Formats: sequence, structure tokens, C-alpha cells
Amino acid sequence: MGQALTGSDGPSAEELQQAEAALGCSLPLALREVYELLGARPDLTGNQDPLLPASELFVHDEFGGVLVFRSENQGCAFWGVRLSDLDQDDPPVFVQSRHGWEPFLDRVSLACVELVLSETLFGDDGRLYNACELPSDLLDTVPRRFQRVALPDYPMWVGLKDSRWFSAPGKLLRQDGIGVHSWLHARGRTRADLESICDVVPGRWVLGYTESAEVDALPF
Repeated sequence: MGQALTGSDGPSAEELQQAEAALGCSLPLALREVYELLGARPDLTGNQDPLLPASELFVHDEFGGVLVFRSENQGCAFWGVRLSDLDQDDPPVFVQSRHGWEPFLDRVSLACVELVLSETLFGDDGRLYNACELPSDLLDTVPRRFQRVALPDYPMWVGLKDSRWFSAPGKLLRQDGIGVHSWLHARGRTRADLESICDVVPGRWVLGYTESAEVDALPF
């Protein structure tokens, strides 16, 4: 749903070295590779809860010290790697929100796949995005009609558990929560793709289907 990577979509080796010098620590191998691959592609990393530019990486003092590489767009949550895990090539990632630091995904590489999926979901100024709260009678519609993406379940920083991804040609979906409070976020490659998702899942879609004031009800 975006331009292909070119091989020159990240900061230079010198910029990364300067960032590490300022931090006083080295980036884990997997995180360094992510920056080298797409650290300068805001269309893939900077639409909602962005990957921080290398020069803005910082250490959070709580939880024994955490190297933060991603921030919620209003600073309500952070994602990072514990300083004690920096000797690992692909260490676990934790998310900090209202409940403190908690496990997010068990590898940086997985967390960055999730980052790109989420940032793609909200890309193009949201023109091809929509969301709805799923009533209990629609909870099984998504796994029946769309293919599960091979990414483990993980928590949303707002408190919802068991976020998971689904896809179909030209379509990307994220379901947050599988119980009473469950939200579905959808993105289409085209307007027709998006509308077909809304037709398959006949929920109360927020954007373009109800009053814009209800956007504030979205749980993020």
C-alpha cells in the first residue's frame, strides 16, 4: 500500500553512530537493521504512533531503564527495550502506558512488523481507513472471512488485550480485543476495497457512516 523500499530509506551509518554516542549505548542488531531499512520512511513509520528518528531516541528511567524507540502520537505511551536486554540481537519489547511497563512482543523484529502494519493502517491521511466497535454477534465474522496474519496476539496500550491482524487482497484489518469490548480497524488499497470490508462486517462504522463527533470514541 506504499512505495517499495529503495535501499536508501534509512539514516546513514554516521547518524546512527551519533545517536548511539548520545545515548551511551548501542542499538540491538534488529533495531539497527530496522532503522537502516526504513528509518527515513514516515509513510511506513510515522502516521499515528511513530518510530522515533534516530536522533530522538532516548532512555526512560523507569523499569530499570528502557531505550525508547516509538511513541504514541500525544506521548501517552512508549515502546522500548530494557537496557538490561541490549546485549541480545533481537530482544523483547515492552510498552509503557497508564498501567506501567508491560510485555508487548517478545522480539524487536516482530514489534517493528506490527509498527509498519499499524502505521500503514492509518496512512494516506486516513482516506482509506474506517473503524467500528464489534458487537458479540459479529466477533467471529472477521476470522471467518479474512486470513489471519502470522503475528502473535499482543496488548494495546489503552488496555485492550489480544490485538490481532487479518488480511485479504487489497485489505488490512486489526481487531483489538476479542471479548465484550472489541474494535475493528480497516484499511483498503482503494475505496472499493474499504467499502467491501464494511459490507462484509455490518457493524456501526465510524468514519463516513456516522457523525464525525463519534471519532472521539475510538479507543486510542
